[in-house]
Amino acid sequence: MIIDAHCHAGPGDGFTGPWDTCAPLDDYLARAQRAGIAHTMIWAAFHSDYAVANEAVAAIVKRDPARYSALAFVHAARDRGRIGAMVERAVRMHGFRGIKCHRADARITREICDVAAHLKVPILYDVLGEVESVSLFAPAYGSVNFIIPHMGSYADDWRHQRNLIDILVRYPNVYTDTAGVRNFDNLVEAVQRAGAHKVLFGSDGPWIHPGVELAKVKEMIVELKLDDRRAAQLLGRNAAALFRLSANPARARQPFEGVKHAA
Repeated sequence: MIIDAHCHAGPGDGFTGPWDTCAPLDDYLARAQRAGIAHTMIWAAFHSDYAVANEAVAAIVKRDPARYSALAFVHAARDRGRIGAMVERAVRMHGFRGIKCHRADARITREICDVAAHLKVPILYDVLGEVESVSLFAPAYGSVNFIIPHMGSYADDWRHQRNLIDILVRYPNVYTDTAGVRNFDNLVEAVQRAGAHKVLFGSDGPWIHPGVELAKVKEMIVELKLDDRRAAQLLGRNAAALFRLSANPARARQPFEGVKHAA
């Protein structure tokens, strides 16, 4: 099963750009279906109140649980003191599969990591180029799996992405995704050095075409001559393991029991 591990969904309220205005899924869904993508991990667009935004995302998942699973978006600073309650509601009531936070809001905190450790859920944290910080929190929270999207830099800064490769190799609980990464050779090296089990296919939809991003990953599979097992890891098995998705994700809405590092 091909799983898109990186997609935004629902309304924002900032009106500074698409990222905080609205992330509509109609066109994304048609494109994903044409590409053969069976399931998608979604989370809110940037929003002034993630408790509200997460409820909107929960409604999307409820309408089509076979297609979508979600992460709970939190703001490390603005939501301080209520992150546990927000994430527990999202996980226990709505079946969310983990936590999303973003450096554009605030730096990740011990509160977020403690909540993830307590609930045994992964964290997807966009470090916005601050790759060196991963070497601080990842070993401090060895029981928590961290996904660092865009290979550490949506700006496609090769220095940050190459630094992340070293971190992927060093820490068993750190993963990355392919979303929006234009430097193809960095993706290739990440798989060569860290292993196919450390990289997830992601599109950064709905604004980046999921079929185009998937084609990039398929080309990498061909170039590296990956066997079926490693190809399946990249295309969906890693995401299924990290986010505890069953063969039928719509049935995987029970409380978490933890997750072993994908291998």
